[in-house]
Amino acid sequence: MFSSRMPRGSRRVFTLGLAAAMAVFAGLAQAQPSATPIRLLVGFPAGAGTDAIARTLGEKLKDELGAPVVVENRAGAGGQIAAQALKAAAPDGHTLFLTHDHSISILPQVVKNPGFNPATDFVPVAGFATFANVLAVSGGTPARSMDEYVKWVRTQRGGKDTIGVPAPASIPEFLVKMIGTKYKIDVQAAPYRGSAPMTADMLGNQISAGIASVPDFIENHRAGKVRIVATIGTKRQALLPQVPTFTELGFANLEDLPYYGVFAPVGTPQPVIDRFGAALAKVLAMPDVKQKLTTLGLTVAYEPQGQFAGRVRSYTQTWERIIKSSGFTPQ
Repeated sequence: MFSSRMPRGSRRVFTLGLAAAMAVFAGLAQAQPSATPIRLLVGFPAGAGTDAIARTLGEKLKDELGAPVVVENRAGAGGQIAAQALKAAAPDGHTLFLTHDHSISILPQVVKNPGFNPATDFVPVAGFATFANVLAVSGGTPARSMDEYVKWVRTQRGGKDTIGVPAPASIPEFLVKMIGTKYKIDVQAAPYRGSAPMTADMLGNQISAGIASVPDFIENHRAGKVRIVATIGTKRQALLPQVPTFTELGFANLEDLPYYGVFAPVGTPQPVIDRFGAALAKVLAMPDVKQKLTTLGLTVAYEPQGQFAGRVRSYTQTWERIIKSSGFTPQ
């Protein structure tokens, strides 16, 4: 208890100083580590490429953030369920969403009522990688190139085939349509609930081909169990120097690479976002992390909030044009 004999002027200075100190401590507390676990939502099953990426980063982020980082798989609907969970989460920095382009840039364009709007419900935190979607054929086919696959479909399958995709109305599904149009073959997309079950069917020769990301296929490609025959992007992938791009094969508008990044609920305090972004930048600079992500098929490059937001806008606009020109009707 303060003495009532303290001079009035001194009491006023002391009170103002105490209030300022409390404000400073409150601001610091908001940005400091917390023992409360951080949920890192992932919209795909355990064992899939995105899950492996999230667990690689989460293991290191816990040390930088001073709090446990728990990867929470909310699989289904191409990331839609996880995105809805992010929207419902409190904007306190304890729930984040690690995802790729499909959930943010594509779903809102192909689903009438996705249950979230990235522009108003989420805020980009940071980007950390790009990757390529690729076409791979199963070991049960003799094809070792796009031309050989098309020839096999024409001569052995009567001009018809089914190509697996990790989610309905996804970029891989639109790629299937583009392949059919260019080569004048009847190929239909078979949507799965994630790349893991699709790859399992490819390994069992239940389907002859599939389209997903490099991280989803790279290990089985190295083992010779599937063969990647085409990738998107302006240049060949470092891990796949012998595999041509779709652009080289004569496809248009497939230059922009899909992205990976982290999102938070709108209203999350900026100091919290900045702190997570700084921690992510440190983790990505760790040689073992960069090597692991590169091995998984990613091109690792940290993008701060503003730069990443620009990438998301540009990529979304590119695919908005492609989707509209395809005549696709949101379901």
